[in-house]
Amino acid sequence: MVLGDFTMTPRVLWIGSLAIFIGFVTSYIALALLKLIALFTNLFFYQRWGFSAATPAGNRLGVWEILVPVVGAIIVGLMARFGSERIRGHGIPEAIEAILINGSKVEPKVALLKPISSAISIGSGGPFGAEGPIIMTGGAFGSMVAQLFKLSSTERKTLLVAGAAAGMSATFAAPVAAVLLAVELLLFEWKPRSLIPVALASVTAGAARRYILGMGPLFPVSTHPAFIGPLGLAGCLVAGILAGILSAAVTEAVYKSEDLFHKFPIHWMWWPAFGGLAIGLGGLIFPQALGVGYDTIGSLLQGHVARDVILGILLVKSAIWAISLGSGTSGGVLAPLLMMGGALGGMEAAFLPSFGPGFWPLVSMAATLGGTMRAPMTAVIFALELTHDVNMLLPLLLSVIMAHCFTVLLLKRSILTEKVARRGYHLSAEYSVDPMETLFVKDVMRSNIAALPAGATHADVAASLKPDRLRRGQFLYPVIDREMKLVGVITRNALDKIVQQDGAGPQIDLGELANKTPEVAYADEPLRSVVYRMAETGLTRFPVVDRTDNRKLLGMVALYDLLQARTRAMHEEARRERVLRIHMPFVSRDTPL
Repeated sequence: MVLGDFTMTPRVLWIGSLAIFIGFVTSYIALALLKLIALFTNLFFYQRWGFSAATPAGNRLGVWEILVPVVGAIIVGLMARFGSERIRGHGIPEAIEAILINGSKVEPKVALLKPISSAISIGSGGPFGAEGPIIMTGGAFGSMVAQLFKLSSTERKTLLVAGAAAGMSATFAAPVAAVLLAVELLLFEWKPRSLIPVALASVTAGAARRYILGMGPLFPVSTHPAFIGPLGLAGCLVAGILAGILSAAVTEAVYKSEDLFHKFPIHWMWWPAFGGLAIGLGGLIFPQALGVGYDTIGSLLQGHVARDVILGILLVKSAIWAISLGSGTSGGVLAPLLMMGGALGGMEAAFLPSFGPGFWPLVSMAATLGGTMRAPMTAVIFALELTHDVNMLLPLLLSVIMAHCFTVLLLKRSILTEKVARRGYHLSAEYSVDPMETLFVKDVMRSNIAALPAGATHADVAASLKPDRLRRGQFLYPVIDREMKLVGVITRNALDKIVQQDGAGPQIDLGELANKTPEVAYADEPLRSVVYRMAETGLTRFPVVDRTDNRKLLGMVALYDLLQARTRAMHEEARRERVLRIHMPFVSRDTPL
């Protein structure tokens, strides 16, 4: 084995070519979903057939508006009950579950029912975003393509995530943020074998978007100052903490709502209808709460939103969103989080320093997204790609990190992982280099071992097995020749049988009895390789040899020795010590300080 920084093979070229195809097709899937949302919005609120963009806020249904979300929710409930329960929820947790639990296999009917149910839910006034359903639908398409070929579970995961990233890239013209979202939430690794195909799919979808949906940015803003000074940075710190509070509040609200629905003495199929009723009542009070709300987000970033609209978003939009999402309907969380964060920034603009229209809505928008989804780098780059205002990088980074810090300290799980955890599966969102990657066999091997000569006598073998001569914990013995070269290995059980043989002669040939082609470990290879070899062979002890001379015996390594890597990592994390000390050579020990 040749050591290197990465373990990627040329097979990534084949997976990458499939990812490009998935990215291209997913861009049209995103277009189809957006058109479906527009169609159902026109049907539900204006009783007309059309694919032109429409907002529920301009309808003239009056009090009958309350029933529209209820009807849409009932349809979604029926689709989930008799079609697939997997269409419930906001998309990303379902994609995570497919990766962790189902071997990255998504049923074809989910790819069909998820976009239709989401379009009905949002088109009937649901206060959701289209991105979650598009991510799930793109992921489902990627999984379907992967299932057509003979691929491993890891390769299927890569293509599922490639479809998800392509969906987000096509929807928001944010290809870099889509890749970061994949890394922070879906891939559970940072390796070229998965990063390259996902990036290729995202780039392909982002390029195709220019032709079918138009150029970005999705929310253009006026350029903000390149530097805002200490006072402005202090304001970003405050905005980040407030966004963290909002993130924690909406996360708790969603799952408190879900807990409440679980107490309902009726089948879950009817829960979305009650969520739809909440949407209808909220829409009657505050029409801007209905639908995706991209127009409202754009107005917030332009600084053109009145105070009562801001309050409506924070009070009504957030309430009906939490209730309806907890009811199990179909819809995304990303756009609502952007709107709620933007409204929070609109409130903050009243008391924080002014740096131009939309400054604090953009800062709080990104911070709320990063704090709620626990994807800080995604939130920063996403905000930049939505606006193309690179001057906002420093304020965004500070506010998002503060919100992320707040929610990580306060909540054990995010709005995405809580749903997976409630189904009995725990996942860690922390990435680090495995100690098995950084330690080598030479760091943990044992050199004080017993080795038996190939020409050992029966008495030599018997003596080597006596308790006072036995090396503690050694169950595998190297057999060596006169030049101290490795001939093979023999187990303690085999030696016991030799000693117990009746009438055994004084001369035995261990060289003939030994396994002459043993599995070995090399002193300069990482422990990860040894662990994999143990798992593949079922063996737990290897002789250690030199890579240039595989007969030169250096020691032994066993499964127990590999635990030293974990022990060392735990020791480095737990032990606290002062390394540098301040010495004052001109002060006497007796001199009072």
